[in-house]
Amino acid sequence: MSTPTPVTPQPRHGLLHNLYVGTGAFDIIGKRKRWYIAFAVVIAICLGSMAIRGFNYGIEFTGGTQIQMPVKGQSGNATVDGVLQVYKQTLGRDAEQAQTVGSGNSETVQLRSVPLDGTQVVKLKEALFAKFKPLATNGQPSQQAISDSAVSSSWGGEISRQALIALAVFLVLVTIFLAFYFERAMAAAALASLANDLIVTAGVYSIIGFEVTPATVIGFLTILGFSLYDTVVVFDKVRENTRGLLKLTRRTYGEAANLAVNQTLMRSINTSLIALLPVLGLLVVGVVLLGVGTLQDLALIQLTGMLVGAVSSIFLATPLVVDLKMRDPKYKLQAERVAARRANLARKAQLAAQGVEAGEDFDPADDEALAAEIRKEKAMAAAASTPSRTPKARPSGKSGRPSGKRRH
Repeated sequence: MSTPTPVTPQPRHGLLHNLYVGTGAFDIIGKRKRWYIAFAVVIAICLGSMAIRGFNYGIEFTGGTQIQMPVKGQSGNATVDGVLQVYKQTLGRDAEQAQTVGSGNSETVQLRSVPLDGTQVVKLKEALFAKFKPLATNGQPSQQAISDSAVSSSWGGEISRQALIALAVFLVLVTIFLAFYFERAMAAAALASLANDLIVTAGVYSIIGFEVTPATVIGFLTILGFSLYDTVVVFDKVRENTRGLLKLTRRTYGEAANLAVNQTLMRSINTSLIALLPVLGLLVVGVVLLGVGTLQDLALIQLTGMLVGAVSSIFLATPLVVDLKMRDPKYKLQAERVAARRANLARKAQLAAQGVEAGEDFDPADDEALAAEIRKEKAMAAAASTPSRTPKARPSGKSGRPSGKRRH
């Protein structure tokens, strides 16, 4: 009776080791139903917010009047609350928005309101000058330092229309590219992940109430490329790991895809962090040094979109590919062969643990057993065709060659 071989316990590694090695320690594909539920809840919240709360459109979309004046004045620095108070006392209603822009000597206060006529603008500028006496470039208080401009809503509408056209062209070209470069299942999953990124990013703006400006719309288009970039990297690895999978029984399509996600997980994290660093730099410069403005709008939308895109490429795109591929009967049959092979191995292990020698029944569905059988046949064939190392004895006396002499 053979003695069972003792099982060597596998060493346990930490989180960082598993991230760097990428041996499939994180079961991302196996828990895909959890991710689907989480993404469904987030999308429902975002769509609900967009339908109920809507968006906080900037003055470029709604139209209105913008008043701008230096912060420094003879009567002290102007504050946002002070400007809003003057506006309400002068016109009898609240302004839409007031904020400080810039820093140092170029720091100004921007006041945005509904469209005002000429009389209201003059009255408001006189009240602001009387209150703060803003300093002009020559250092003297002057009412000319307070400027005003009328913003038409048609500008923001035109930018939105051009952005929608660009988005439609982008989606058509991306669909054609993905259909030729990847399989149909991967193309469909990539487009679904991209739609998720757009909805969630827009939903975050609706929930938090970030102002939507033309810079926001432009930045919205830039996140599309990053979202697809990360997805294409993961899909490339999935395609590499699943090449020729139907002829093997070592792992299923889902397990091969999970291994691909693990192998690219650290790369996705590093890529996202490196891409986010310059965006964070733009955000700091836009908010801290220059005040709110175009840089802040661009950085904010890119920061949100990149984070959402990185998460969806890992937890949504690849699980969708697995579910779409497993609808194919060929992959279902291959998964059944994998399960049968594992059941056979488990049966042998159980018999070995009981001290019973398992039979040498050959399973043609087991690729390892099949490979071993082929190696055995090759070895036997090679042994049978090996020439003898002992040279054959030549006939003694004669070399066998013609001597050149003729018998008479």
